[in-house]
Amino acid sequence: MPWPSTARRRDDGELEVGGVGVGDLAAEHGTPAYVLDEADFRARARAYRQAFEAAFEQVGAGVDVYYAGKALLTVAVARWAAQEGLRVDTASGGELAVALRAGVPGAAIGLHGNNKSDEEILAALDAGVGRIIVDSRVEIDRVAGLAAARGVVAPVMLRVTTGVHAGGHEYISTAHEDQKFGLSVTAGDDDGTSPALAALEAIVARPELELLGIHSHIGSQILDPSGFEAAARVVLRLRADLAERTGVVVEEVDLGGGYGIAYLPTDEALEPAPVARDVAEAVAAVCTELSMPLPRFSIEPGRAIVGPAGITLYTVGTVKPVTVSGSSADDETFTRLYVSVDGGMSDNIRPALYGADYHAELVGRSSDAAKVLARVVGKHCESGDIVVHEVVLPSDVRAGDLLAVAATGAYGRSMASNYNALTRPPVVAAADGASRVLVRRETVEDLLALDLG
Repeated sequence: MPWPSTARRRDDGELEVGGVGVGDLAAEHGTPAYVLDEADFRARARAYRQAFEAAFEQVGAGVDVYYAGKALLTVAVARWAAQEGLRVDTASGGELAVALRAGVPGAAIGLHGNNKSDEEILAALDAGVGRIIVDSRVEIDRVAGLAAARGVVAPVMLRVTTGVHAGGHEYISTAHEDQKFGLSVTAGDDDGTSPALAALEAIVARPELELLGIHSHIGSQILDPSGFEAAARVVLRLRADLAERTGVVVEEVDLGGGYGIAYLPTDEALEPAPVARDVAEAVAAVCTELSMPLPRFSIEPGRAIVGPAGITLYTVGTVKPVTVSGSSADDETFTRLYVSVDGGMSDNIRPALYGADYHAELVGRSSDAAKVLARVVGKHCESGDIVVHEVVLPSDVRAGDLLAVAATGAYGRSMASNYNALTRPPVVAAADGASRVLVRRETVEDLLALDLG
């Protein structure tokens, strides 16, 4: 099920999360609002860490679990992740600043990105981050030069593209060749040297850089774990090739993340324990085949931790039945109920961007009314402003009702915008029967303060 683990219906039909009713949440914090189940987040973080630590211990390897901050990063969220034993992966100077403000030690932070600025790289070096994931030959030289200017040695990993295709929409599959991330493991030079291997050799040759290892990320919303095993085989082969040519055995391999979650009631999410066991056994077997020692591994579940922990709470406005004609003369017409809410694509762009599917329910009361086919839409000036493409709702849904969309903890707030000059919703944590604001609601005054005329 896509709802947070503490979500339950009261006798009157009202939903509560973290022991707090949605009516109280709406009254105190307004709508739209992102609501995070703190207990759910922490439990998922622990589950991934414990599952991977146990599985990799069985094969004699260590593992670190990084929370992928791009899914959702606030000071509190970064702190929760660190308190549960996770490290934090950041994808910009802003995310790095949030993690540092949360008190996450620099050594427990990684900095990603295909086009890092000098300012971001310097901030990472000054913070003593545990690793900078370099993404191109040009960046190798830039990081080396900036490290030399600071008088430090920069710890780096190289991101590679394995050619393993996995995940949902094309835009979130990140290991195919024709995209912006990483360096290919496919041979490109006349002597058979791949861009990835050549880049690794270039890092080894720079005294300003410490080559920690190799990084791979194959996509997002992955529901078939076999992709991780295939990618790991490619990366470990590359590691062996580097050792053969240079004598350098890199100590770490990052297998990325992208573990899929349930967005709809019919979806089944990946469970940490079996995935961890399968991946650990696969990498151990590959290292045996290659006669190579096991490296330390790292993974980056972001969406899988925070996605199911969050819901978005809306208030219903206009409700309008629309007669829809069939696509051909033989098709019957039908009626779809358009249910407008007080947010939309500014607080969740994924349905418009990826065609992502979500599930919504009436959460402020119970209803015995007949169920009808509905579409939840936002208030923006776009026909593509769809929150939930298709869902069954009670036919008596009306203005003022509370509606919640499940599994919006990941990429809702982090991809939110001010389109149509709407203010971004607050992020509210619910736990133990109380709620608190993690990120306050933006105001019109905030918007105007940035506009210098």
